[in-house]
Amino acid sequence: MTAQDAGARRWLLLLTVCLTGILTPLCFTGPAVILPSIQQALGGTPNQLNWVMNGYILTYGSLIMTGGGLADAYGRKRVWLLGLGVFIVVTFTVSYAPSVLWMDVLRLLQGAAGAVAFAGGVSTLAQVFHGPARTRAFSILGTCFGMALAFGPLAAGWLVDISNWRWVFLATALLSVVSLVLAVFTADESRDPQATGLDWPGAISFTAFLTLLTYGLLRVPEHGWGDGGVIATLVAGVLLFIAFVVIERRVARPMLDLLLFGRARFVGVQLLGASPAFFYITLIVILPGRFINVDGYGPLEAGQLMIALSAPLLVVPFIAGVLSRWISAGVLSGVGLLILALGLALLAHVLAGGAADGALLWPMLLIGGGIGLPWGLMDGLAVGVVEKERAGMATGIFNAVRVSADGIALAVLGVLMAALIHAGLADAASGAVLGQAASRAAIGDLAGASALLPGLGDAVHRSYDAGFRTTLFILSGAAVVTALVIFALLGRVRAHDEDAAVSHSRA
Repeated sequence: MTAQDAGARRWLLLLTVCLTGILTPLCFTGPAVILPSIQQALGGTPNQLNWVMNGYILTYGSLIMTGGGLADAYGRKRVWLLGLGVFIVVTFTVSYAPSVLWMDVLRLLQGAAGAVAFAGGVSTLAQVFHGPARTRAFSILGTCFGMALAFGPLAAGWLVDISNWRWVFLATALLSVVSLVLAVFTADESRDPQATGLDWPGAISFTAFLTLLTYGLLRVPEHGWGDGGVIATLVAGVLLFIAFVVIERRVARPMLDLLLFGRARFVGVQLLGASPAFFYITLIVILPGRFINVDGYGPLEAGQLMIALSAPLLVVPFIAGVLSRWISAGVLSGVGLLILALGLALLAHVLAGGAADGALLWPMLLIGGGIGLPWGLMDGLAVGVVEKERAGMATGIFNAVRVSADGIALAVLGVLMAALIHAGLADAASGAVLGQAASRAAIGDLAGASALLPGLGDAVHRSYDAGFRTTLFILSGAAVVTALVIFALLGRVRAHDEDAAVSHSRA
């Protein structure tokens, strides 16, 4: 094979990994659009419908690290193809689920298969791209992820309009078939030469810990922190995490080398991976409700406004990859978080004066553009701060942090919003009913909160409005602090700084 043919094959491999990568945002955003159609066709309780979304998040986040360990130990291409094969079968089956309960079960399996496939694909990619080419490759992967996130909901709505909700799953399955066929011909097998098999006790304890943690946090918005089930789940999760640490300290070849957390660069990458959950993903969840319930926009208008938040992800991650030739990835990521912080503060200011379309546009573009800079560099940094033979482990822990942070961020934001709304209504009401109303308002159910406090509907809306804007200012301040920490930990790190990663690992 000539050098030109090898180069073309590498970039075709990148296309294949990108196809696998966009399955995740499509599986996050697409089903959210079609939930009303699913309910109309299959019925289901509100809790069952919530788990159409939560089920995928739960198993994907819990198993992504195990998937990376499997890829390193048993073969990256083998694990990638296995994950895609199971994903295809399950996704086709989801579209013909006879009930919402069956769909919930299948979504759990779909998330597990998606995690394994993505871990195998990304760790394969890390073996064939090196230096600046790796940075460009991962920035393209980030751009594709952003495209799916930005236009996944619109594509799902279009499929429902021209056909029915089942085609949202069928189209995803067909896309994964293309990725599977391409992977067969573009990927070479590789594994960690020092691997002796998967650390099963570590994998089981970590997966169980993350499952219980995510499950408990996903229950918080509905049941509150004082619920017995939430407390029991989180306590059990903490105990399993302690067991995981004990296991990893004793095994010869752990699934997660805890010594990595002694590296400032590795810790910085995990912090960077968690940051979009708090400063971006939460906005995707809470802003549409705000626009509809307080600012008077219709659902379609609110959806159109949200495009401004995601559209920068179509181009900014790729631009970040180009700029990283001259500016370190750590500095670019920190600058992006500062831009995002400015956008959050401006958005809070604009909302105080009434959410006019034109005034909202620039703050939301700043937020999307700001998060787009680290978005295009994070995956490359995740595998760049360890030696390439351990790329599967690095990918696994990074994506476990990134996905599980979504549930944590939403829970924290819900508690913060509820506390602010509670304080705003303290002069007008009291007792347990006030706490219930504040919790309902925090998740956007202003009608339910107003029903609990007869005659105080206007006060509920004012408190929600004030609490929402205060939350944005708090997030803006937190983004500034995070940016400063990223400058300190990653300021000199380039996404393709492999030699430094290897030499540091030997130190």
